[in-house]
Amino acid sequence: MAFNVHRPLLRPIFQPTTALLMLAVALPAAAASVDTQARQPQIEQIVANISPQRIAAYVDKLVSFETRHTASETVSDTRGIGAARRWIQSELVRCGAAAGGRLQVTMDAFIQPAGPRLVAPTEIVNVVATLPGTQPAERARVYVVSGHYDSINGDQLNVNAAAPGANDDASGTAAVIEMACVMAHYQFDATLVFMAVAGEEQGLFGSSHWAESARQKKMNIAGMFTNDIIGSSRADDGRVDGTQVRLFAEGIPAVSEMPDAIRGLIATGGENDSVSRQLARHVKEVGERYVNNFKVTVIQRRDRYLRGGDHIPFLERGYAALRFTEPNEDFRHQHQFVRVEEATQFGDLTEFVDPLYVARVASVNAAALASLAMAPAAPQQVLMRTAKLENDSTLSWQANPEPDLLGYRIVWRETTAAQWQDGLDVGNVTQYTVKGRSKDNFFFGVQAVNREGNASVASYPIPAR
Repeated sequence: MAFNVHRPLLRPIFQPTTALLMLAVALPAAAASVDTQARQPQIEQIVANISPQRIAAYVDKLVSFETRHTASETVSDTRGIGAARRWIQSELVRCGAAAGGRLQVTMDAFIQPAGPRLVAPTEIVNVVATLPGTQPAERARVYVVSGHYDSINGDQLNVNAAAPGANDDASGTAAVIEMACVMAHYQFDATLVFMAVAGEEQGLFGSSHWAESARQKKMNIAGMFTNDIIGSSRADDGRVDGTQVRLFAEGIPAVSEMPDAIRGLIATGGENDSVSRQLARHVKEVGERYVNNFKVTVIQRRDRYLRGGDHIPFLERGYAALRFTEPNEDFRHQHQFVRVEEATQFGDLTEFVDPLYVARVASVNAAALASLAMAPAAPQQVLMRTAKLENDSTLSWQANPEPDLLGYRIVWRETTAAQWQDGLDVGNVTQYTVKGRSKDNFFFGVQAVNREGNASVASYPIPAR
């Protein structure tokens, strides 16, 4: 939330009696409070430790393999996708060992059948580093961040020609490696998964396999980010904009059969309150709080026009998922053979990557991931009570299980606003009436807050009598 921290918009959280809850009276001034807008020292340290120099070195190393085409060389130690994935694995293992061994690195391998973009059955390998959560009540809640380490040139079937893939997507892979190496030194209540996936350019193969496996295992994936083409602050016309990143967030999914949850959104005008849009609001608020003079521009689309990334397989399985991408793409440096035409350099080369910009995007990712993994889970079974005709708004929800839970906050915004505008801390209760704020005039959400001041993503209420 973009609350003004210089004026006391929020009332303090307290522990009300049943009588006070029923009356929904004003909260006492002497009650305990927590500042959810204050910067958390641990997150500040993480952001401060993100290194543009290390990111540049990671990009250089990935480009040095000449091509990382999904079907390229796997035996060589210096060329092809096999060498690239073994290096990523070794780097994550090294970082994990330096952080005390808590980072669990695995190779998620499977055979992808031949298809239009693969001439033969091909082994696809995702490199996965897991940082387990430390709180038993929260450990099963998982946040995933990915970049794809495969690359292509101007021909999707050409496995031999150079495909440096510096921006698409060594930049995203480097950001993920850097986040894993920095964040492995810290503890989080929930679990973080850092993935370098393959097969993206041939059809999102690696991410689809991992997302489907997660669905089969009934994993509680509370949010997923992919970083794809986050390397350049320079547009094709020469404009430089290192002050923002695009964050693509899906609203209503394009499905043939509408789930009840989506039907409830549409019935109450909540098309802009999908789980991914709620996650995007949280990322924007937290990212801009910790990364100075940098804007997270939420794009209210699943992805760019008729294009896609590794967040889509997660969206298709009902998970909240977002895509980070630079503000202005230069298509001369994507999916091109390396060449010079009329004094113009084509090809996805390291000279067109801005490591400082990548580091800022990685810092937004890291701040958001840390905030999410340190906060309680988003409240469940959030309902807007509609039994009475009234100009107040009564919400209810299921109690959270976390032992460090302090209470809940109800937030709201005007129906034309993109971000939450105001809110009220209501205590450790499971129902509350907001006086003088009609559900017909505002959108509402409920957040859970712990004693350290970490607030969850907001949950949108569905109507109930």
